[in-house]
Parts: sequence; structure tokens; C-alpha cells
Amino acid sequence: MKVDTDLPRAVAELEHVEIPMPDGTRLAARIWMPEGAETAPVPAILEYIPYRKNDKTLERDAARAPWLASRDYAYVRVDLRGTGESEGLMKDEYTELELADGCDVIAWIAEQAWCDGGVGIVGISWGGFNGLQLAALRPPALKAVVTICSTDDRYADDIHYMGGVPLGDQLSWASVMFGINTLPPDPKHVGDKWREMWHQRLDESGLWLETWLGHQTRDDFWRHGSVCENWDDIEVPVYAVSGWADGYCRSVFRLVENLRSPAKGIVGPWSHRYPHLGAPGPAIDWLTEETRWWDHWLKGQDTGLMDEPALRLFLQDHAEPQSHYEKREGHWIGEPSWPSPNVERVSYGLGADGGLAPGAGRAGAEMSICSPLWVGLHGGKWCSYAHPGDQPTDQRHDDAGSLVFETAPLESDMQLVGDAVLRLRCRVDQPVAQVVARLVDVAPDGAGTRISHGPFNLCHRDGHAEPKGLVPGEAFTVEVPLKHVAQTLRAGHRLRLSLSTSYFPIAWPTPEPVTLSVIPGESELLLPLRSGPGPRLADFDPPRAGAPLEVSYHESPRSEWRVGQDLDTGRVTVEVRDHEGAATIEPHQFFHSAEGRERYSVLPHDPQSAEGEVTWVHEMSRDGWAVRTETWTRLTCDAENFHISATLRAWCDGTLEREHDFAASIPRQFS
Repeated sequence: MKVDTDLPRAVAELEHVEIPMPDGTRLAARIWMPEGAETAPVPAILEYIPYRKNDKTLERDAARAPWLASRDYAYVRVDLRGTGESEGLMKDEYTELELADGCDVIAWIAEQAWCDGGVGIVGISWGGFNGLQLAALRPPALKAVVTICSTDDRYADDIHYMGGVPLGDQLSWASVMFGINTLPPDPKHVGDKWREMWHQRLDESGLWLETWLGHQTRDDFWRHGSVCENWDDIEVPVYAVSGWADGYCRSVFRLVENLRSPAKGIVGPWSHRYPHLGAPGPAIDWLTEETRWWDHWLKGQDTGLMDEPALRLFLQDHAEPQSHYEKREGHWIGEPSWPSPNVERVSYGLGADGGLAPGAGRAGAEMSICSPLWVGLHGGKWCSYAHPGDQPTDQRHDDAGSLVFETAPLESDMQLVGDAVLRLRCRVDQPVAQVVARLVDVAPDGAGTRISHGPFNLCHRDGHAEPKGLVPGEAFTVEVPLKHVAQTLRAGHRLRLSLSTSYFPIAWPTPEPVTLSVIPGESELLLPLRSGPGPRLADFDPPRAGAPLEVSYHESPRSEWRVGQDLDTGRVTVEVRDHEGAATIEPHQFFHSAEGRERYSVLPHDPQSAEGEVTWVHEMSRDGWAVRTETWTRLTCDAENFHISATLRAWCDGTLEREHDFAASIPRQFS
């Protein structure tokens, strides 16, 4: 990372600014702007998220925001209502109140003396989500959007459900927010009212996992905030960014394909990160690229950006299966649009001999699989954060419990660019069933690298809004969408399609063990094949950013991932530790620490034995003031219900101030 210490303009930083909402609530902002902007106003860039401007994101923001501000922008980092130093209460993600506040924040920014009236919005993950959602509401001052690692579809393509299958990461994410919602505002900025604000959060933020599990189908709860419900709502330009290891790369393609407003997309090899911090590498000079976008749409400068390909994709080369990559080999390609004229869907038939080849597969006897529930232990996380362990390892482990179809060794390189679709003719022996399809790059030595996957709840075969039970033994056809990818398979390698009836802990298992019978000769895999090598785009410049924040780490960030089995009972377990680090932010002597531990386990042949458990411990202190919070969440199930248990405890200066216990049972809805 190149550090730019000599910025083109001096930057002023406003550490704490309060933005009044119409109901009297005040939201907290941190603002960077070029000196003199009050008399020579500039466009503004908003980032609007719940992750605490004063501590959790400050190290990242301090290396990014001043860099952009020195290029004649005001960078405005606002904490959502009920988070950080903002007043009020946050009871869920992307609520109507959150979006109304966002529109009011944009209007407030546009009216400030230092703003020329034009506002863009940028964000990764939560901020990428609500950036799209705010654009759909058309606040007059909003002129352009940069959305990173986000989705247009809150039901079918988010951390809650994928293909109608409840995701294990839903428990993980709910637990992250359960912990964040216990954190107090900083007394330095809000004064004596900090304790009242804190107690309100502890007492009233609620158990979000209960809410989300109460909506297992695509109902109005998920349609809200899903901009794919009406693409025409968005009229401003959108730049969409993601990575192949991220959970949200599919939305980049849909946004470029469906928006009528100008749209561009980049997908790199990265996990859930800003591209200048991209891992696996290569990371890129994203701040320069982002500035080109803002210069074009907020300043009216022709930067040449819109003359470049609509989609820039990192075409990955083969990589040995690993749980973590520092860098992926490959190169950048460009597509003029999506769908691309360079990509053709080619049908590969599933044969009774286990073959996978162009044309119809060889007909024959049905082929069946009832996967043991240890299939999936080597699948990593649904969304990688570039932590050791969270990418899929050698798929030979999971494929041993799967039904596989495989090509002959490839005679020449094959380029997959886009989303494969499995059209499966099959039958099952239970009224509720799922299938998980995976594409695997099989090297000549037999090692298997997963390159795409797609869980699908077969009860959702006619749509996610109104699932219906399956008739055991009755044949049906279903289309299973797989995650987008840009991947070169080398000559001599094989492409494997692996099918399993479970994929724990990424996919929560069905109520009963399921036997899936595939009808060969009537099933096909539609592959997105890119013809010819095509033009190779120049690499981006190496990443750069502003001077880092002065932070002293007492414990460095680290993560651990362990997979084990009790050989007495057969129970398999995945344990994840995520320590965000323990550090003092030197400029205002603020200490913060956060550590999460996740544990998922199941008996190999008893899906009702599945359980997940997550704890988070947060600590914050300054000048004799110290807060500690602990949250614990456990998810189990039986054939009819999901069961949640949770506990929250909070201390100030060693005294227990709050202790809350939660319990809920939620009926399963064809899940």
C-alpha cells in the first residue's frame, strides 16, 4: 500500500457534528473537507452505516476520507440512528426510518455552506445496501452511488437465505449485530446522557435473529429494500463493486444488466473488503478509480471512465485449494454489457455414467445420494472476510459424500464467465428437501478447488414467495442458479459438478435426512462459456491511501478456524474465532476490543441435532470509564421449529448494569 502523506490540499476534520432530524433526534457525523470549503463549496460524499465513526471504522476512515477530501470533496461519515453517538434506537437493518433519516441527512448536507448542493453516497456492505435503497427513494440532492459488496435482493441473495435455504451465516450476522447494539455512545461527545442512551439500546434493540427467522419466504419484509423489485426507481448512476470471494458478486451483474441509469461494475478476486484493501490480492488503486467516478458525476469532468467497458472482471487462473489466499493469479478482462456478446450458454448433459459433456447426457438408471451432514465442513463461509479458514479447502472431502458428474480432461483452456444454471430432473423421498450444487476445478492430481456453488430449497421450485411441499417419489424439474464466477480451467483439468442434499454449516439442514434421485439424460448444466481469449485489460495501479491513524495494538487482529469430529458419537464441529484486535486510538486515548467465537456442530445422520452458538465480548474504556458487554446466541431445531436462546450482559466500571435473557421458537416454513 502506497501511503500518500503529501495531499494536494489541506484537510479540516470535524470530529463530532450533530445532524437534526425532523423528529428532534440528532445523528452524529464525522466530516473531512478541504480547508476553505465554507467559502468555496465542494460536492459531498456520504457514508451512512452503524459501525461507529469514533472507533470501529475510524482506522479505515482516517486513511480514506482525508485522501478524498483533499481532492475537493467533503466526506461525511454518519452513524445510523441508535448507533455510535447518534441518538435514538436501531431495531433492524434497512428500516423505513433508517431510509427516511438517510434522505434527511442528504438534504441537510446539500444545504451546508461547504457543500455545492451535490451529494454522492458510498458504502461497503450495509452502506452499499442503503446506498441503493436511498437512490430508489430519489432524494433530490443525490447525484451518484458507489455500492460495494451489497445486494439488490434482500431475500434471494443476502446473508439470510440463499435459494430459499436458511444460511448459517444468518446466525453469525445476527450475533454480530446483537453485540454491536450493546455498545454505548462515547461520553466525550454526548456528555452525561450517554448512560440513558446506552440503557435504551440494551433494553430495546431486540433479538434480530427471531425477526429474520420469522420471515422464511420472500414476503413484504424482504421486498422492502430490495431494489430489484422495481429497477426504474433508481435514476442516478451506479458503480457496483464486489469480489469472487465475497458473498455479493451476483448483484454487480444484475445492476449492470437491469438499471436504466448509467451503471458500471468491477469484480475482483477479493473477499468482503474495499478494493484498495482487497484480499486475496491483487488489491487496486481504488481511491483513484472512485475519484474518477465522483469527478465525472459530481463535477461534470470527462474522466474517460464511461468510455471503458461496462464490466471489468478479474479472470482467475487455477489455484490449489486453500482456506486462505494472499493473492490469486489471473488478469483483467472487459465486457461491453451484461449479458455479454462474448459469453454463450452451452448445455452439458448429466450422464448415467457420471459424465458431464456437451449435448444430452447418456440416459440410464436414476442416481441417488443421501449426503452425510459432514458434507460442507470444507466449504468455508458463505461470505469470506479474507480470514484463514473461511474459503473452501480441497473438495475431495465433501465430494466423497456427494453425487458427482465430471468432464473428461479438457483438451484446451475453458473460460467460465457468468452464472451457471443447473436444470435438474429429479425426485426426493421427503416433503422438504434441498440440493447444493458446486462446480469444482479438478487438477490432474485429483485436488478439487470449488469455483462456484448454489444451495436451493426444492420447496421453492415455483418461486420464493409461496413454497410448497414436495410429493415423495414424484419427479419434477427445478432450476438451480449458481454464483457468478470468472475462471479459467486449464487444459488437462476436469470440471466436476457435485450435488449434495446438505452443506452444513453454510446451509442449515432440512428437518429429515433426504435421498435425492437424479434422472440422467434429462438433466443439464448450462455453462457460461467465454469464447476466445478476448482483449486483456491493463492492470490497475497498486493501492494507495492517506496516512494511517495512530493506533497502538495491545493484541493484533487474528482469526482461527478448526474442524473436528468426536469419534465416539460422530458429531462434527466447526469452531471459528475472530478477534478484531485490542487497541488504543492514540489521538483521543480510546481503547476498544472485540472478540467473537462461533461453534457449529451436527451428528452426521441427524439433521435435528444441528446447533450453532456464537458469543461476542466487547470492551471500551477511557480515563477511568470502562464498559464491557457479552452476548451469547444459540440456535437449534427439531422437525417443526427453530429454537433460539440468547443472553446479554453489560457492565460499567465493573458493575453489572443489565442482564437480559431471550428465548423463542419459530415454526419452520418448508425450511
